[in-house]
Amino acid sequence: MLKSGTELLMIPGPTTLPGAVVQALSRPATDIYHGPLHDVSLDCLQGLSELFGTRERPYIFTANGHGGWEAALCNTLSRGDRVLALESGLFAPHWAETAETLGLSIEVLPGSWRRAVNCEALAERLRADTTGSIRAILTTQVDTATGVLNDIPAIRGAIDGASHDGLLMVDCIASLGATAFQFDAWKVDVAVAASQKALMTPPGLAFHAVSKKARKAHQMAGLRTSYWDWALRDRADHYFWHSGTPPVSLLFGFQAAIQLIREEGLATVVARHDALASAARAAVEHWTMPGGVDLNVLTPGEQAGTVTVMRVPDGAARRLVDFCKQTFGVLLGEGIGALEGKAIRIGHMGHVGAPQLIGALGCLELGMRAIGIAHTSGGVEAALAALEDLAMQQPHTAFDEALVVEISKQKRGVV
Repeated sequence: MLKSGTELLMIPGPTTLPGAVVQALSRPATDIYHGPLHDVSLDCLQGLSELFGTRERPYIFTANGHGGWEAALCNTLSRGDRVLALESGLFAPHWAETAETLGLSIEVLPGSWRRAVNCEALAERLRADTTGSIRAILTTQVDTATGVLNDIPAIRGAIDGASHDGLLMVDCIASLGATAFQFDAWKVDVAVAASQKALMTPPGLAFHAVSKKARKAHQMAGLRTSYWDWALRDRADHYFWHSGTPPVSLLFGFQAAIQLIREEGLATVVARHDALASAARAAVEHWTMPGGVDLNVLTPGEQAGTVTVMRVPDGAARRLVDFCKQTFGVLLGEGIGALEGKAIRIGHMGHVGAPQLIGALGCLELGMRAIGIAHTSGGVEAALAALEDLAMQQPHTAFDEALVVEISKQKRGVV
């Protein structure tokens, strides 16, 4: 009875597609050798440079994020090389598993599923690597299994402080276009992103930003393959930029998504994501009580701006996800990895704003009440309070300004 209209997709990717992107995806097929597609590819590459914060040439692959992981490893390393994955959740160790299948030697720096990477432990491990056997350090900026945000400049500082020469590779699949990222300024060597999260495009495109140091490593890399090879994609012919037939529809869609980000302004997009994340955390913090729910990441500065992970009693996650989907048409993510069955993942990235988030939080609170998960009522009001100051800063008409003044007086107890 309460479920009607379009389902509300609040998982941490793939995310909702804006109308402009859907329309662009519907453009007719076109000549892949001549005509507008060349300029579309150029615009997409320029947009990636803006998003990554780099003057270096980025790359586009017809692949998902896992393909982007493999391409980063193949373009820079050789069989037998050692990589160090920094655990702060599920995905850096998963990246290491990809490395292992390629014949690389892997090591995981143990970490917490509730904290960012421990940079002191990283520096200590790298100082112990006196032979330089570790050729690359793998990390995520945001891990969607845990909701952890890693401090990439601090990780770079730990590497430099240990005088280590390993390549810094960063998965920003769940952060690019929603969280501040500065490839050049932070001295990242390879950044891997994908289209289906904050970049508001269907799965199928992976992206690289590449440093001069990584290009030098590329020259000696023994794992290079023709499809992933950066050098092939450096050729002047547009056909080789995509290592063959370009992903025509996805390029049109991605160009439209880039234009939406440009129109809003990247800094504004990041601020919107930060505000929504603050509201989601405020709700979960208000709901928190013993034997009930809790934030997975408690440390300020280590909490992602694109996904909030809420712990629930073991076994309750699937019932809550199913209730919200079946009763309200709200799609939330269940915990994965070590948090399977023990957490709810609230995605708030890409084409999403306050109405979608507040609606999802309201349905989530009703769901907890319905299936008997212990919580303190009023989380939606806490989320609204977190957004209030920002909302009041927006321009208003003369009538609205008077209303704001009256609301302000009422809050201060002035009659």
